[in-house]
Amino acid sequence: MWYGIIISFGMMLGLIIISYTSKVKGVSFDNIIDTFLIAFPIAILGARAYYVAFEFENYRGDISSMFNLRQGGLAIHGGVIFGVLAAYLYSKKKKFDFLSMIDVVAPSLILVQGIGRWGNFINKEAHGGPVTFEFINKFPGFIQRGMNIGGIYYHPTFLYESIWDLIVFFILLILLKRRKEEEKGTIIAYYAVLYSLGRFFIEGLRTDSLMILGLRTAQLVSLLLIIAGLVSIFIIKKRANSK
Repeated sequence: MWYGIIISFGMMLGLIIISYTSKVKGVSFDNIIDTFLIAFPIAILGARAYYVAFEFENYRGDISSMFNLRQGGLAIHGGVIFGVLAAYLYSKKKKFDFLSMIDVVAPSLILVQGIGRWGNFINKEAHGGPVTFEFINKFPGFIQRGMNIGGIYYHPTFLYESIWDLIVFFILLILLKRRKEEEKGTIIAYYAVLYSLGRFFIEGLRTDSLMILGLRTAQLVSLLLIIAGLVSIFIIKKRANSK
């Protein structure tokens, strides 16, 4: 139940930051709010649908459980993919500048993800494999106690990703301030590359990964996003230089 509180706090903080970044880049904050009100519910549905799709055997024959979010089961990749797609379609319909808007939102998006990871800590989930006390005692006491599950200490992978997301947040803020008008779309591309880079390695430590064809789904998606992001950055930069 803490997820609702933590994610709500993250969203409020994210929107405050967007109100600043939108002014820096001359993007309408009202347009962003309008888009957010459409994209966020779809992102939640997408996160759930993505999770259920890869865990379908656990939900087969019980359709009602597919919609029971109180039991947990949201996948961030599904949320981001569906949310961004909804924002794109809505912005096209309303004739908003999607690339300018999504660049302004990208730093807050990664920050909200980092804050949301603390829900994993409270629920004692999405952790890594077992570790020794000598390893875990290098962390603060509350982390040690939270990662002591059934008398066994586990990798606090939520913390690794939260810290990585915070680092990426500051990098994206710097890149956004320096981004030229003709380089619209590079910030969300950098988001895809940097977030996916960290997620790929952290996912390898987790014990609850969604799987496809014997591979960790999050790692496979991360690799695809890294490639797509790098290609996008190259194309945008090349076009900008040619202009």
